[in-house]
Amino acid sequence: MTRKMNKKVYLIIFFLFFFSLAKAQQSGKELFNDQWQFQLNDASWEQIQKVDAGWRTLDLPHDWSIEGPFSSEWASGTGYLPGGIGWYKKEFEIENFDADQVYSIYFDGVYKNSEVWLNGQHLGKRPFGFIPFQYELTSHLNTGKNTLYVKVDHSEFADARYYTGSGIYRNVYLIKSSPIHFAQWGVYFHTPEVSHSSAEALLEVTIDHQKHADYPIQLKVSLRDPSGKEVISEHHEFDLTSNSNSIQELSFDIPTPKLWSPADPNLYALQVSIWDGSKKLDEWNENVGVRSFNFDAEKGFSLNGETMLLKGVCIHHDAGALGAAVPEEVWRNRLETLKALGSNAIRMSHYPHQDYIYELCDEMGFLVQDEAFDEWELGKNKWIEGWNAGTPGNDRHHNAFEEWAERDVEDMVRRNRNRPSIIMWSIGNEIDYPNDPYSHPILDEGRNPQIYGKGYQPSNPPAAELGRISAILAKAVKKWDTTRPVTAALAGVAMSNFTDYPDNLDIVGYNYQEYRYKEDHETFPDRVIYGSENGDGLDAWFAVTENEFISSQFLWTAFDFIGEARPWPSRSSGAGIIDLAGNPKPDFYFRQSLWSDEPMVYIGIAQNERQVTRRAGISNTWSGAEGESKWVVVYSNADEVELFLNDQSLGKQKMSYKVDLMPGWQVPFQKGSLKAIAYKDDHEVATYILNTPSDPSKVTGQLSTPTYEKAGEVIELNLQIVDRNGNLIEDGSHLVSIEIDGGAEVLAMESGDLSSHEKYQASSRYTYQGKVKAYIKIKSANQNLKLTVRTDGLPDEVFQLNHQSKLGVSN
Repeated sequence: MTRKMNKKVYLIIFFLFFFSLAKAQQSGKELFNDQWQFQLNDASWEQIQKVDAGWRTLDLPHDWSIEGPFSSEWASGTGYLPGGIGWYKKEFEIENFDADQVYSIYFDGVYKNSEVWLNGQHLGKRPFGFIPFQYELTSHLNTGKNTLYVKVDHSEFADARYYTGSGIYRNVYLIKSSPIHFAQWGVYFHTPEVSHSSAEALLEVTIDHQKHADYPIQLKVSLRDPSGKEVISEHHEFDLTSNSNSIQELSFDIPTPKLWSPADPNLYALQVSIWDGSKKLDEWNENVGVRSFNFDAEKGFSLNGETMLLKGVCIHHDAGALGAAVPEEVWRNRLETLKALGSNAIRMSHYPHQDYIYELCDEMGFLVQDEAFDEWELGKNKWIEGWNAGTPGNDRHHNAFEEWAERDVEDMVRRNRNRPSIIMWSIGNEIDYPNDPYSHPILDEGRNPQIYGKGYQPSNPPAAELGRISAILAKAVKKWDTTRPVTAALAGVAMSNFTDYPDNLDIVGYNYQEYRYKEDHETFPDRVIYGSENGDGLDAWFAVTENEFISSQFLWTAFDFIGEARPWPSRSSGAGIIDLAGNPKPDFYFRQSLWSDEPMVYIGIAQNERQVTRRAGISNTWSGAEGESKWVVVYSNADEVELFLNDQSLGKQKMSYKVDLMPGWQVPFQKGSLKAIAYKDDHEVATYILNTPSDPSKVTGQLSTPTYEKAGEVIELNLQIVDRNGNLIEDGSHLVSIEIDGGAEVLAMESGDLSSHEKYQASSRYTYQGKVKAYIKIKSANQNLKLTVRTDGLPDEVFQLNHQSKLGVSN
C-alpha cells in the first residue's frame, strides 16, 4: 500500500467476537469497578492522604460533571456543566495474593490529566482523557491492605467543543498474570489474502518474559467458526530470551471462510494460550472475522468484492442523563436504533470511545472510523456563551500534545487493531478549520468557510504545520497497523490543498464540502475522497448517489449530545436525528426512507409548505382548529403513498424527493384519523396512522428488556403520556416520579429537553413532548422488583419485574 494508494486501498481485516470473551481478553483480567471512594478536592497529593472526611462511596464508571449543577457560569461548549479536580481512592486486598504473579491495573479512560499512586508510590500520569493506559502494580503491592489514589484534573472546564465528562468515566480492570504472559494488546491477528475459498491468516504474538533466564514455552492456537466448529488447532514451541519481550509470528489458512459484513457479521472465536509443559501460563480470547475491502478513487468503497455505500453517522460518547459514564446496555439499545435507521457505519467523533462500543459494533455489524483528536498542538476556539456567540476561549483538552500525541495514536491503534469494525484510522477532525488556528494566503480568495476572522491571518500559525504534524501521526499509525488507511476529516480543503496534509493521508475525508467533490476529483484523480461529516440535507445525499467516486456520508449527528450549545438556557446540541432520550425525530424517518431496505412510511405535520420542503418544524400530532390549513408530510421508501383522512382518500403521490420539492398534502384540519398506505409494485407494504389525541388519561411504559439477569445491569423504562386510546399527548408537561420496591435504583432520568436544568440523578422529571426515560440500575439480583410510576392527576402505573421473567403490568 503506497502513501497515496495509487487509486486503490486494499484492506483485509479480522474481527473479534463473543462479547464476554472479547472484554476479558487475558484470562486474568477482571473488572475493578466496585467500592471506590470519591470527592471533589483541589488538595495536593501530600494533603489528600490526610483527608478522612468527605469521601463518597461509589462504583465506577463515574462522571462527576453530569451531577451538575447546570449553570451559566460554565461553558456552553461543554454543556454548562462544571469541571474541577477530583480524587478517587480504593482500599483493597488481593485475594490469594501470589508474589510470583504479575499484577497490573488497566484504565479504559480517565478525563483528564490523571495521576495514579499505589501505597504511596507514584505510578504515572496520562494527560489525554480519551485513551486507555495500564500500570504494573506488583512491586508496590502489600500482602494485606493496599490503597490506590487517582487524581483527575479537569479544572480547565472549557477545554473542548463538546461534552467530555470528568473522572474515571470508563471501566477499570485488574489483571493477574504469570511472569510469562501476553504483553498489553499483545495479540495481533490479520489476513493478507482472502477469497471465498480460503483466507491466509497471520498471527503476531508479543510475550512479556520476566524470568531471569531463557525459557522454553509452547503456544497453542485455536480458531472456531461461528457454529463452534474448530477449524484451526496448532501447537508451536519457542525459546524466550530472559527479561525481554518476545514477538512470535505464525501463519495458517482458514478454509472456506464465512465472510463478515454488516448484513451478516460472521465471527470466529480465537484462543491463544501460553503453556509451560502441562501448565497454562496465560490465555487470550478474542473473536475474529474475515473480510476484504477496498477504497477506490474512481469506484468508491467495496466490501468482499461488492460495491457498498457507507451510510454513516457521527456519535459522541455521552448519553444525556448518564453523561460520559454510559453502560453497555444503553449503547446496545442505541445501536439497535441505528440498525433500524438503515445505518451501516459509525464515526467515533472525535476521540477513542469506550472499549465495549467497538465490541458491539463488531457483533452487530457496523463499519467504523476510529478517530484520535479534535485538535493538535494548539487549542481551537471553545464557545463560552453559546455556539458562535460571544468571545471564545482557547483552553486545550490535550495540553501535552507535543509530548504524548504519538503515544496516544499508537495506543489507539494497538488497542483496536483486532476489532472487526475498524476500517480507517483518523488522526484528526477539522484541524484545518480556516483561522482556527491555521491560516494561509489562499483564504483571501474566497470559497472558504470561515468563522474566526475573514481572509488570511498572517499572525496565525502557518498551514504548512498541517503537513509536518500529519506526517508524524500517520507514521505512528503505520508503525502498528498497515492494513487500514490513515485518514482525517478536513474542514478547509482549499487551504489544505496547498500543504502536504492530504498527501500524507491514504483517504481524505471532506466535512461539509460536497461542493468540492467534482472539482477536487478532477484536480486530484488519485485522491480517494469520501464524506466524513455531513448535514442531513437531501442535496448532501445526492452528492453521494450522483458521484460514483464518493462512497459515504457521515451525518452530524446520530444523537443529540450535551455541549456545543446555543446561549443559555440551552445546554445541549439538537443536531441529532435522535433526541437525548433515544427517541427518533421526524428527520430520523426521512433518513430511514433513504437508507433502509425494510418497507416503511411515516406521517409528519407541518404548518406550511416551506416547512415541508425544508423538513423543519415537523410535529407528530394531528390536532388544531376545525378547517385550519395543515400540511401533511409523508416519508417512505415505497413507490407511492396514499393518504386517507377519516377513511376518505386524499389521493396518491409518488415518493420522488427533490431538493426544492418534497411529497406533501395541504389538508384542512378535521378531527379524527390520518392514515398513510405505502405501495411497492402496486402492493401494500407499510401503513402509518396518526390519530387526534384527546385529554391525558394515563402514563404507559415499556422496558428495554423484559427480564434482568444480574446486579449492575441497567434497564431503560420508556414512559409516555397517552389518552384513553393510547395516543401520545405531546402537549403540556407532566411531572413523573418513580418509586422502587426491591434491589434497584433510578440511576438517572432523561426527557430529551435541551434546555431542562433538572437534576439528572433525581427519581422524578418532567416529560418533554409527552415522553421521559428512566434508567434503572439493578443493585441485587434474584428478587422481584416493583416499580411504581406516579404522575400528578393521572392513575399510578405499577410494573412488576422478576429475575429472568417477563414484565407483568397491573394498574
